[in-house]
Amino acid sequence: MSDEPYPHRTSDRRVIPWLLFGLVAIFGSLYVAGYYVTSDRIPRGTTVEGVEIGGLTPVAARTALRDGLEGPADVPIVVVANGERSRLSPSRSGLTVDVPATVAAAGGGRSWDPVRMWDYFTGGSDEDVVVEVDRAALDAAVATVADRADVPATEGTVTFTDDGQAEATYPEKGTTVDRPAAAAAVRDAFLTDQGDGLDLPTQEADPVVSQDAVSRAMSGFANPAMSGSVVVRLAGAGVRLDPEDIAPALSMKPVGTELQAQLDGPLLLAALTPKMKTIAKAPQDASFKIVGGKPRVVPAKDGVTFAPDAVTGPFIGVLTKTGAERTLDVKGVRAPADFTTAAAKALGITEKVSGFTTNFPYAAYRNQNLGRAAQLVNGTLLEPGETFSLNDTVGERTAANGFTKGFIISDGVFKEDFGGGVSQVATTTFNAAFFAGLEDVEHKPHSFYIDRYPVGREATVAWGSVDLKFKNTTPYGVYIQASVDPSSPAKQGAMNVAMYSTKVWDIKTTTSARYNVTSPQTRQLSGPECVPNTGYGGFDIDVFRRFYRAGSSTLDHREKLHTRYTPSDTVVCS
Repeated sequence: MSDEPYPHRTSDRRVIPWLLFGLVAIFGSLYVAGYYVTSDRIPRGTTVEGVEIGGLTPVAARTALRDGLEGPADVPIVVVANGERSRLSPSRSGLTVDVPATVAAAGGGRSWDPVRMWDYFTGGSDEDVVVEVDRAALDAAVATVADRADVPATEGTVTFTDDGQAEATYPEKGTTVDRPAAAAAVRDAFLTDQGDGLDLPTQEADPVVSQDAVSRAMSGFANPAMSGSVVVRLAGAGVRLDPEDIAPALSMKPVGTELQAQLDGPLLLAALTPKMKTIAKAPQDASFKIVGGKPRVVPAKDGVTFAPDAVTGPFIGVLTKTGAERTLDVKGVRAPADFTTAAAKALGITEKVSGFTTNFPYAAYRNQNLGRAAQLVNGTLLEPGETFSLNDTVGERTAANGFTKGFIISDGVFKEDFGGGVSQVATTTFNAAFFAGLEDVEHKPHSFYIDRYPVGREATVAWGSVDLKFKNTTPYGVYIQASVDPSSPAKQGAMNVAMYSTKVWDIKTTTSARYNVTSPQTRQLSGPECVPNTGYGGFDIDVFRRFYRAGSSTLDHREKLHTRYTPSDTVVCS
């Protein structure tokens, strides 16, 4: 027997490390082999929304998913809310499939994870799609559906009718789409079968103003407000505003949970102001009148009015009162004239500086048209630098403006139209301005000469095309007086225009001989508007206006007016 105990154990201890090393090497080789076999493929049997991607590489799996989900991803999502059906386009609603993220979540991509390797051999599962959500687009799509489907609460309110009655509308609850919950439901329904449609979650909508609040508004304000008239008094006199006058200016608006009376001040004043004119005193501007051939200033007079807020401020408080307390006393406020006495006197209108008269034969239309035009021109005041326009002053010659039809010149012949004869007013006014030394801005002579007018110093007008204009270039105001002495079958009429100011110029005039004389032609016309005429020739003529300072015999300057008259053709009507 040997003296050494257990001699074989030394060799056993040397074998164990080698054995362990071998096992590690075997398992390591298998692990590395498993990595290369499994790590770049989807676990076998994996599906996504019915699309088979198991065993595929990530690139192939992404292609398969794009092809397989392209159709389902575009299927509209049918939603129902409050009985309203709508269709939402997934792409326009911000819902799209994130294919790379879906493949990664299903196990695509290389991995040293042994569980991942084990899954490859043992089989995958049905994986969910990773959905990319554009939250703003989804919320906007849901809001569009909700706006159509919402049944908002009916708010309690009080309205006032045009016939002076108060009417109550009592509140009712509504039903509205719960937008955040609806957005989540739509997102979850993406790529799923909605059956008869996805029912969106709704919520009850409560009105802000309760039935009790409406009742309080009716009894506390609305009914008392419409119970009777309100008297507004100014300077001891009063006017009455009836409920139908007041109602259009009233409303009741929610303030918190209660209804509060509101007054539309301009609407109330629109009803009140015409009535107040009967007791208020309008201001009167300073004016002029001619007394004994001399201009006199008619002093301005201040009026009495009221401050609008003196009515609108306390008015609501008066509406809840009864009897004699439904009266609002308003303090009178001075209403100054726009054109004061001092301003009128400062214009220096002290004397007659020119006047002119033209005559006209009898015709009823001339009496009417000249008289109406003179009425509109009379009293015109031109301040220094202002320009007179006869068309602006007289207005369009229409029946509504007081004119009738008469003869005018059109295209070189006579015809009938409204305002016939007004050129007589233009000619007379032009000559008055001519001799007052005012600046000739615009004037047009008649196309052919009419012998009752001063040759070379006459003017015609036509609405919208031909005007008479002159400018006050003096440092003083000019007051124009115009009048007509009507004609009759026994006598001619007279058109008179005078101008009052402070004399700046003495005007003298001379007229040349007629030259470039032309002969008339004969026209054959027909129709009911044809007016026969015996013609006469045309000619050129010059008029000179010479300016002398008032009281001076020294010529300051002169102006030349050249006029060319065409022939007045003979017209034969057939």
